Amino acid sequence: MRKKVGILGGTFDPPHLGHLIIANEVLHQLNLDEIRFMPNQEPPHKERSSGTTGKNRVRMLELAIQGNPAFKLEKIELERSGRSFTVDTMKVLVEQNPHHEYYFIIGADMVEYLPNWHRIDELVEMVQFVGVNRPNHRMESYYRIIEVDVPLIEISSTMIRDRSKAGESVKYLLPDNVIGYIEENRLYGS
Repeated sequence: MRKKVGILGGTFDPPHLGHLIIANEVLHQLNLDEIRFMPNQEPPHKERSSGTTGKNRVRMLELAIQGNPAFKLEKIELERSGRSFTVDTMKVLVEQNPHHEYYFIIGADMVEYLPNWHRIDELVEMVQFVGVNRPNHRMESYYRIIEVDVPLIEISSTMIRDRSKAGESVKYLLPDNVIGYIEENRLYGS
């Protein structure tokens, strides 16, 4: 029996309730065995300037997923240096776990961008893409996408960093233990 594993990649800077809701909805709607949160090193399409380290982001993710046995941490991209492409990461994971069936979770904004992904034709042979709805984006693609409707909650890591920097409340946007970690480590100018 193949293990059905969802992969949710991102910077998770910080991981917020929106990430957890997406993971939980996909887990249950597609009857997956687990969801792996995969923080990336250097996403090819964006620059990170928050001042957090990979270690900070891993710890915040550990705190965020604590208590859910179906949520795991996948550190493969942080263990490699330099820019990392999804196709290279998934090739390694598929080789390491040939009996896993991978479901790669992306927002509708990324569904529209899929034709531009590095070696996309190889990647679609390794994973099943799962698209989750996002405001103002359509889920139309040349590639086969399983669509999962999630409650539309407009929370972004950028908004949380900005609020923290301004000294505003981030309560109910992040798990309390992640808020505690951010305050304790004075991340995002908090």
